[in-house]
Amino acid sequence: MTATAYSTSVSDTAPHTAERHDPADFAARLRRRERLLGYWIACDNPAGTERIAGVGYDYIGVDGQHGVMHRAGWQTAMLAVDARQVSAGVLRVPSVDPIAIGTALDSGARGVVVPMVNTAEEASIAARACRHHPRGTRSLGGPVRGELRMGSVPAEVDEAVACIVMIETAAALENLEAICATPELDAVYVGPADLSVALGAKFFGDPDVADALEDALKRITDAAERAGIACGIHVLKGADAKRRLAEGFTFATVSSDITHLQEAAVTHLAAARGEA
Repeated sequence: MTATAYSTSVSDTAPHTAERHDPADFAARLRRRERLLGYWIACDNPAGTERIAGVGYDYIGVDGQHGVMHRAGWQTAMLAVDARQVSAGVLRVPSVDPIAIGTALDSGARGVVVPMVNTAEEASIAARACRHHPRGTRSLGGPVRGELRMGSVPAEVDEAVACIVMIETAAALENLEAICATPELDAVYVGPADLSVALGAKFFGDPDVADALEDALKRITDAAERAGIACGIHVLKGADAKRRLAEGFTFATVSSDITHLQEAAVTHLAAARGEA
């Protein structure tokens, strides 16, 4: 095999037409309800994360809840994202836990996604964990990764990070308006799989709840708009992201590395066998 087979550089594979933004502006852009596109990382693979982080997404979401990456890998993942200076690093923590939220932010995350939030009280715990006194309960991290990216002045650090809570349970839907009105909260984010189950689905994509899911999504985007906060959703394909943004969502996260890894392997295997 010739050397030219490997001659394509990372910069050659990245889009050059999209406007580039400073990752440091992520929280501000989210609060302005600009249209943002993200990608999801489930694998504990810093080299892969670094590659994806240079493609051009506004943010890279790293899964500390369901992915194979545990807390020890959070800082490495944020380093991998920051290395390209293209996307903002965002971490999903395992639960409404101020300690985990603080760890994610100290690791250099420019935003946290907090899952399974059911009430305004839980949303407030999450939001306050992202802010220092007097706005919240976060401890000033000192000489850790967060300081290198966002400084050490509490008020400035607070403005540089975003708190995003997930709407994915029946209780969250019931308390939707109150959650969206939570002080210091920047955005709500739909987990469509769990939300579908909460609506009675037997599996994700169950056609029996398709209409109910769409109604719930409209309720969520409307509530977020009334509250003046951003509203996001996880989708399976780029075309789905485009559609959801047109419907009123302000940010969308596309699929995941582990999903695309398998899809690519299956596609190439079928082509090699002459089945494609």
